[in-house]
Amino acid sequence: MSTANRWKKALTMLQQESRSRTPHRVSRWFQWLAPGLFVKRWLMLSVAGVLLAALGIAIWTKRTPVFYITRFIGDALDFITDWVPSYISGPMVILIGVLLVFLGQMRTLGAITEVLMPNGDEELIEVLTAHRRLQRGPKIVVLGGGTGLSNLLRGLKIYSANITAIVTVADDGGSSGRLRREIGVLPPGDIRNCLAALADEEKLLTELFQYRFRAGDGLVGHSFGNLFLTAMSEVTGDLEQAVAASSKVLAVRGQVLPATLSDVELWAEFADGRIIKGESNIPEADGKIIRVGCIPENPPALPRALQAIREADYVIIGPGSLYTSVIPNLLVPDIREAIASLTVPRIYVCNIMTQAGETEGYTVADHIRAIDQLCDRPLFDAVLVHRKTPSAEAMIHYAQERSHPVYFDREEVIHLGRRVVMANVMAENPQTHRITHDSDRLARVLLRWYGRMQ
Repeated sequence: MSTANRWKKALTMLQQESRSRTPHRVSRWFQWLAPGLFVKRWLMLSVAGVLLAALGIAIWTKRTPVFYITRFIGDALDFITDWVPSYISGPMVILIGVLLVFLGQMRTLGAITEVLMPNGDEELIEVLTAHRRLQRGPKIVVLGGGTGLSNLLRGLKIYSANITAIVTVADDGGSSGRLRREIGVLPPGDIRNCLAALADEEKLLTELFQYRFRAGDGLVGHSFGNLFLTAMSEVTGDLEQAVAASSKVLAVRGQVLPATLSDVELWAEFADGRIIKGESNIPEADGKIIRVGCIPENPPALPRALQAIREADYVIIGPGSLYTSVIPNLLVPDIREAIASLTVPRIYVCNIMTQAGETEGYTVADHIRAIDQLCDRPLFDAVLVHRKTPSAEAMIHYAQERSHPVYFDREEVIHLGRRVVMANVMAENPQTHRITHDSDRLARVLLRWYGRMQ
């Protein structure tokens, strides 16, 4: 290929690249004029400030410079209009001025973007647009615990930043239980999971927070997230302040609050008369639970949790273990009273599978009755029930653990005065055949139902 042909090909490629970039850049510029970003008003305010500053200088100097500047501009305009008609030169000057202002603002924003997002792939306008959309989302309060709650939060954070997760502090097993007994802090396990689920950098934080030490005297079995929250509790004074400070550090979307700051111990009464204490001991007791409670009885609610409930647009209860994750939050009297007094949509997300030692043989109506019995009144308007049957492999796997799909007894649920929302919200791991709620599908179904209730 000759040198001339090479130059010609290179110029053609540059022209094509320029054409592809120009519309993209122009579209980016005009996105800054979209409503709701609060950019145009500040741009106009800047222009007004420049004009006022110039006027102030003119007044301060008794307008002498204004006279000479005005006369110079007038002479210049007369000269220009002698050569170019005013109906052409006027619009041209206006266009040049607007382009210069617009170019200056875009260069300024570009410089700011390079500082604020040096390694980010997203444009600053995309971040601002997403931020405004999330801030306009409904105020959602979710109550529960365990992996069920963190799965739900992972999906909800895509649609709203106004999320409050109210989490049980009755956990006494594993790393949380050891820290509770040895140091005297409230169990951080469920709070840790929720913080990781609501964080912007969720994948990295989940891996970091869930990391468990495999060596070290006294460290084996502890998760980094639990130790982090425990240290923050010691530094800030209590778990509430620790969670608030951690949320800022981790850029959490929403807030995570303990239901109470009291050192709560869960107990359950079984049909054979036994009373078993300790959240981790209850599922191991192997019997039919007829009543649950906590020590101390009637613990005080966290004021911020009550405020979040009173201001909520939407309340979601569950998913999670019925007696050891969901109901412990409702053992705080002020919380269940605050929820009962609301007129906003309230829904209960029923578990997909029963749980050995807690809800063996339970139907959907049995789950609802357990909550109603504790609260002495209906606490929610509707129940979300999974529609699809798990695979045969999953059924065999769970049957070995004495767990089965929760049977949907439609007539009993309707008799209890609940609306029914049926949807396919299950996620099944093809390797382990473990079943969870699909975060995104569950969140979409819940928000679609909320939209219909408005």
